[in-house]
Amino acid sequence: MDNEIYLDGNATTAVLPAALRAALLAMEECYGNPSSTHATGLKAKAVLDAARARACRLLGVGPGRLMFNSGATEGIQTAVLSALCAVRARRLAGELAGTLLVYGATEHKAVPESLAHWNALLGLDLELVALPVGTDGRHDLAALRRLAPAAAFVCTMAANNETGVISDLTGIAAALEGSPALWMVDCVQALGKLPLDLAATRIDYAPFSGHKLYAPKGIGMLYVRAGAPFTPLMKGGGQETGWRSGTENMAGIAALGAVLAALEDGTLFASHAEQCMFRERLAAALRQALPGIVFNAPFDDALPTTLNFSVPGVSGKELLDLFDAAAVRVSAGSACSAAKAQPSYVLAAMGLPEWRSSNAVRLSFGPLMDDATVADACARIARCGGALRLAGMLGEPATTRPDGLLQLSDGGRHTWLVLDAASGTCAVIDPQPALAERIDALLRTHGFRVAARLSTRNGAGWPASGDSIELGRQSLRRVMIGAGTPCYLLGPAGERPRHAFIGDAAPSGLAGHVPPEALLCPAAEALSTLCAHPAPAGDIDLDAAGLAALLRQRPDAVLVDVREPHEHAVAVPFLGVPAASVPLSRLAGELPRWMAQAGQVPLVFYCRSGNRSARAAGCLRSLGYPQAYHVHGGVALA
Repeated sequence: MDNEIYLDGNATTAVLPAALRAALLAMEECYGNPSSTHATGLKAKAVLDAARARACRLLGVGPGRLMFNSGATEGIQTAVLSALCAVRARRLAGELAGTLLVYGATEHKAVPESLAHWNALLGLDLELVALPVGTDGRHDLAALRRLAPAAAFVCTMAANNETGVISDLTGIAAALEGSPALWMVDCVQALGKLPLDLAATRIDYAPFSGHKLYAPKGIGMLYVRAGAPFTPLMKGGGQETGWRSGTENMAGIAALGAVLAALEDGTLFASHAEQCMFRERLAAALRQALPGIVFNAPFDDALPTTLNFSVPGVSGKELLDLFDAAAVRVSAGSACSAAKAQPSYVLAAMGLPEWRSSNAVRLSFGPLMDDATVADACARIARCGGALRLAGMLGEPATTRPDGLLQLSDGGRHTWLVLDAASGTCAVIDPQPALAERIDALLRTHGFRVAARLSTRNGAGWPASGDSIELGRQSLRRVMIGAGTPCYLLGPAGERPRHAFIGDAAPSGLAGHVPPEALLCPAAEALSTLCAHPAPAGDIDLDAAGLAALLRQRPDAVLVDVREPHEHAVAVPFLGVPAASVPLSRLAGELPRWMAQAGQVPLVFYCRSGNRSARAAGCLRSLGYPQAYHVHGGVALA
């Protein structure tokens, strides 16, 4: 998307134009094998040697080794293998080797996973110990001093990828004084952000990854201190002086060399002071837009390029979806674990409350950040905050009320809210305990009065007298479909019901109690035809070309944005075409009106990724609406 603002630099970065040109040059002109002795090979070797020399100067490698590899994970694996082979050799020689594998509790998962993997394969049976951190995210040096005499290998980070917290490497080195432990420092987030003079430290191994600093993916480096034990991860043709066999990735090395050249030149990237200024402006915009925001790491001990925050009452997913709709790309933490939807183990290790670790958002940028981008980002953050305020999601009174039917879900169980905006009354059907706080906040901020809280399990909440509950224009009636089992019918006063809230009743048992045209709204996802399943195969998917063709043939087609209203409010109109806003949670309220059209008007649903829109289109198709479509891949791909 042309107007996107990318603020997920700790996950990856765009490729620097100079790096792209260097990679193309390496493939077009300097394409030789650097191990070849002819002129073409010598040209490639010159590129490789120049990149290595520049890296050695920038990192202060001194007499140590620096090898190119595929990235940080390979570097970590190589360092772990080297250290553990050395521990095994010391054991066999009867030397003091240590029995503990110590790693920071906030390390990237690549570290403990690699430790466990090689510990098992080499049969060492060493004990893995997580080194605790304080609420500031920094390592507990007192604990490290207690562990150091028995430590065989210690793994820490230069700076954390989720919080940006900078480790006290000098303090760690002091705590390891006299220990037999080898020491690896993950420097992935440090490259271009922290001064490094590796040979002047006690660090034995330091892995780097190029794609965190504007080089392509698939290229990285590993520093090994002079005299530190080393075992190659890969043996073969002896490339990289036997340190890492396999023909070198010359396009990647050339690109990384160009990035290092820009770093060494010192004029392209923002200075540390400028990065701090950018962070302060972004933090101020976030504080203004999101009342109650809490930053999860102290700025004084963190990279200025990383802000990790949580907002009371707003889930991390809601914030991510909102920012994404505004074309501001942020993340929930480590890109490697973002799809797992679990609380941040980094923030949990820091002892932060569960609501903060579960709902944290990471905003991160690189040293190429500029003033104009920061200004644009701050403006969009303000729009996002305004959209949340209008939706009543920030604890402040909302300026408008939602109207109609709202479906909320937790763990496959549904709560239905019947809302009448004009009268300010509502009914809550099958309230789920896990949703109680969210429901109460929604009703409070929108000024709704609860006329009834009803259960389809035992009929609790129905008034002692009267046959119906009036909710403005809507009327809610009760029918019994079994011994003590109620069903609630909803429709305009004096008309046939349009919705039936059936709880856990099987649809087959509703005959004679529920009009056949009424939309069934169960309490369990497993019983639902409403967005319970993905869209059926067939012509339901539209790619960009298919959508354009449909809009040409049927100019009366209606685009429907199924994202939440606050997402719709900040989004640029899709294809520049006005769209109806009908979030998936409110789809049930719109279905009767659409079904009354008998499928004459094409409905094209879309969302961010295509997941929600596929469910909406599939729902209408399953109910017999033949012209329901969705944009495959969502706005992200279309």
